[in-house]
Amino acid sequence: MTRKLIVGALLLASQTGLAQTQDMRKLIDSEFQFAAKQYKVLDKSIPAGLTPQSFNAKTNKLIAFDIKWWCSGFYSGSLWYIFEQTKDAEIKKDAEKALKILEPNQTYTGNHDLGFMMYCSFGNAFRLTGKPEYKAIIQRSAESLSTRYRPEIASIQSWNKNKYFNCPVIIDNMMNLEMLNWASDNGGDKKFKEIAVKHANTTIVNHFRPDFSSYHVVDYDLSTGKVLRKATWQGAANTSAWARGQGWALYGYTMMYRFTKDSKYLDQANGIANFILNHPNLPADKIPYWDFDAPFMPFSKRDASAGALIASALLELSQYVAEKEKNNYKSAAEIMINSLSGEAYKAKLGENGGFILKHSTGALPLDSEIDVPLVYADYYYLEALARYKKWYL
Repeated sequence: MTRKLIVGALLLASQTGLAQTQDMRKLIDSEFQFAAKQYKVLDKSIPAGLTPQSFNAKTNKLIAFDIKWWCSGFYSGSLWYIFEQTKDAEIKKDAEKALKILEPNQTYTGNHDLGFMMYCSFGNAFRLTGKPEYKAIIQRSAESLSTRYRPEIASIQSWNKNKYFNCPVIIDNMMNLEMLNWASDNGGDKKFKEIAVKHANTTIVNHFRPDFSSYHVVDYDLSTGKVLRKATWQGAANTSAWARGQGWALYGYTMMYRFTKDSKYLDQANGIANFILNHPNLPADKIPYWDFDAPFMPFSKRDASAGALIASALLELSQYVAEKEKNNYKSAAEIMINSLSGEAYKAKLGENGGFILKHSTGALPLDSEIDVPLVYADYYYLEALARYKKWYL
């Protein structure tokens, strides 16, 4: 190839890259403006004291729950992401109003979801405002979460004992470790981070198969510390790879590497990412079916929440790896973002109850939240957009 051709090829590649960057910047800015409008629609229908979860298109009614519901922090967290990008004063006011409702959760010890409930909300609020009262609530919430740590199994118990499980630990629990890590690193008790590390280490040993896919639930015997069984609650089968669960795992170990710089967490995250991205059942638009082993493909339901979650996790993971993996993870996340922002998954303005994304699946085996908007799908989608803008624009 002549020097002239080489220079021409490099110039074309540069121009193509610039055009792609401009397209992504335009898309992301547009998505946040859209989100602000949609969430103003959503705000008008939320009953006092409740937090929004989903929308029933058949009855045209919002579905909202009490603040003890595990998803209660995502609405406020989404508002803070929207405010960060738009500086919309009305959105900020709504975010603060939602925080006030959540404050009693800081002493709640009924489940393991305090990270979802209080860090997605107050964590983003403190990051953007620096208000000491928000930090104090995060620290108190970390203390509450730490009470669920069981030294007999070196893990945080997810749900209370019930007729199905003795001492269940679910892969979702990896997400709640972020609040514990942050609390210790920001003036809190060092035990919080120690608990997070122990839990993450135990989960590597007991939750994962050789191909880096994860079981959903591991049930323990507290008297002996031994594993009783490995099962699922929301997946297609005990041995299947429930899609959102794989996303929780990917995000969780990427986050653990951020806080500890322990290479085993990075290795785990890379292994999970490779399982997801190279799976033969991952569709071309990279928005997973609700389970990687779901029956009746390609007619199975998709899970936009899993796609949004995985996109956000891949963007962070791309910051910690070599150039080849970085480009692979970034490229996959771009495809997911472009898919979710298209007509197939994104609502029209004023529709979908005010939620942004359609076609999420909560718990198909339980006949719960099938092919509906879900508040955490919006949250991780907005986070993915913000992360892409921060790191690549």
